[in-house]
Amino acid sequence: MAIRERYPVDPGQWTTMKAEIRNSIWQLLTQQGAIRFPQASGRIPNFVGAGQAARQLRELTVWRRAQIIKVNPDAPQLPVRRAALQDGKILYMAVPSLRAEKCFLEIDPQKLGNRALLAANMRGALKYGRLIAPREMRQTDLIICGSVAVGRDGARVGKGGGFADLEYGLLREEGKVRELTPIITTIHPQQLVPYKIPMFPHDLPVDFLITPDEVIATRSVYPRPRGIYWDLLRVVRINAIPILRKRLRQGGTGTRQGG
Repeated sequence: MAIRERYPVDPGQWTTMKAEIRNSIWQLLTQQGAIRFPQASGRIPNFVGAGQAARQLRELTVWRRAQIIKVNPDAPQLPVRRAALQDGKILYMAVPSLRAEKCFLEIDPQKLGNRALLAANMRGALKYGRLIAPREMRQTDLIICGSVAVGRDGARVGKGGGFADLEYGLLREEGKVRELTPIITTIHPQQLVPYKIPMFPHDLPVDFLITPDEVIATRSVYPRPRGIYWDLLRVVRINAIPILRKRLRQGGTGTRQGG
């Protein structure tokens, strides 16, 4: 892939394009009655068929082999989190908005016993899980992320907060995920788009797209983020996230766009 495709001359144009993609998918899913509570706008859409997509995921070899899994805390991936705990896998979830230095929750079903499934949602995870910093986490075998739109080439658009990218960057810097750690998303078929999705250096591509009826291996051409891209973060964003403030004080600002 040409360098110019990854680093646009006008990043503002790409940002606008991504916002337009989000809005079009939110509107389309709502119009087609493909959304469960809550409403789609501003969120990872809680699509009809999320449970079936989780069952498809459960059949994959990468799932069966994985013992430690990171899953986003959004509603459509609740069946995935339940499946992980039912299968005895250690589950990691990020604290909403990374609002604490110990910004991940570890849920170990072996320790929780019959309470394990109660920790599949955020309220239960905060009650029964263990708050830990990225450096305390175990090596992650598999990442499941939510998406608003995805392309067959592995390009992905989230809800616009950038937290999935930051979480991955933090774990990459700590060596808790590797270059080849599989990344998977579960989506409604209407979230699979036929046009090119702009991808910035910090954007997280996916290896597999899973709908209620189909598993698609993307063979993504996009490089994965190598860490936190500090030159792309605004000061107000850094100040709002405790672990980023701490790393900035410690001088941890080495990963640069295109560096």
